[in-house]
Amino acid sequence: MSVQPTREDKFSFGLWTIGWQARDPFGTETRPPLDPIEAVHKLSELGAYGITFHDDDLVPFGSDAPTRDGIIAGFKKALDETGMVVPMVTTNLFTHPVFKDGGFTSNDRSVRRFAIRKVLRQMDLAAELGAQTLVIWGGREGSEYDSAKDVYAALERYREGLNLLAQYSEDKNYGLRFAIEPKPNEPRGDILLPTAGHAIAFVQELERPELFGINPETGHEQMSNLNYTHGIAQALWHKKLFHIDLNGQHGPKFDQDLVFGHGDLVNAFSLVDLLEHGPVGGGPVYEGPRHFDYKPSRTEDMTGVWNSAIANMRMYLLLKERAQAFRADPEVQEALRASKVLELETPTLNQGETYQDLLSDRGAFEDYDADAAGAQGYGFVQLHQLALEHLMRARG
Repeated sequence: MSVQPTREDKFSFGLWTIGWQARDPFGTETRPPLDPIEAVHKLSELGAYGITFHDDDLVPFGSDAPTRDGIIAGFKKALDETGMVVPMVTTNLFTHPVFKDGGFTSNDRSVRRFAIRKVLRQMDLAAELGAQTLVIWGGREGSEYDSAKDVYAALERYREGLNLLAQYSEDKNYGLRFAIEPKPNEPRGDILLPTAGHAIAFVQELERPELFGINPETGHEQMSNLNYTHGIAQALWHKKLFHIDLNGQHGPKFDQDLVFGHGDLVNAFSLVDLLEHGPVGGGPVYEGPRHFDYKPSRTEDMTGVWNSAIANMRMYLLLKERAQAFRADPEVQEALRASKVLELETPTLNQGETYQDLLSDRGAFEDYDADAAGAQGYGFVQLHQLALEHLMRARG
């Protein structure tokens, strides 16, 4: 298998990733600004198929209309020249001080109105560029003090705002889908909709829930000490995996945004296996962009930035190769059967069986040998060892 990325791999990068100038709370930038047009051409050259952006990544906040139009025209020209696409866009409701208490859920009503207008304008641009998804990351939607935010009312305002976006898209025939990006904390002390589960539950309360899904990010789940592969599997089960952000994270720390696979490599392996092949017992696979939301290390110059972009794609393709070998290994298939992983696909009740039938089945309870069943081994360690040996290229 080639580890040279192609357009068919659907790799995409945020303009805010490769274009990050490496400011952090303790130091100023270590790299110069990156021209979005250069970013389009360079990513295309490296094998990516798409580029994404916040509105302010492309057009600086507060730009007048002629400046904005000129920047967008130049960006569209670069897309046409390279064949690159914009599969997703998002809106910056977190950098400017006006959003210090949030956008959709700010205590200040005028800020909420401004935030919605800002998103509607980005939706117009999304439609113009052919984007299919609008990601909504509420990094400032939250609080540091329990007494400072009426969370019940904030969720009502969140719902009000998202319902309005959906209606606007439908009325304009934009056909957009919306993906909420969960995160537990940072920059706010506690962010609303902190995990994939919270976001999926919230979506069900919207007027057009079919238009809303989630955009889970590796680091955002793992910094909560959650299993990212589990979260993705549940999102697939709910049919709510609308987009995905890939990066690396070393457990419950700050949001590290490492290169994909440079954090929890074992979990990255299981994730790629799930994304590429679907559940072991059968089920849906993810067909959307493989989007990298990472930050090139502050220690890198621009050569290092592009090398890190290559590293993301290369890591994914290497893990894809290892996952294919793992799935195809007869010994792995036998271990899956021995551990009864495949048996989980069999319904617990027989077809047409009712709870009355179950209650009358003495073999299911009265005559069931729980001690014998409790004494059996499942062989999970051996199965995991096989996965690690494939990951380490000790097999196949």
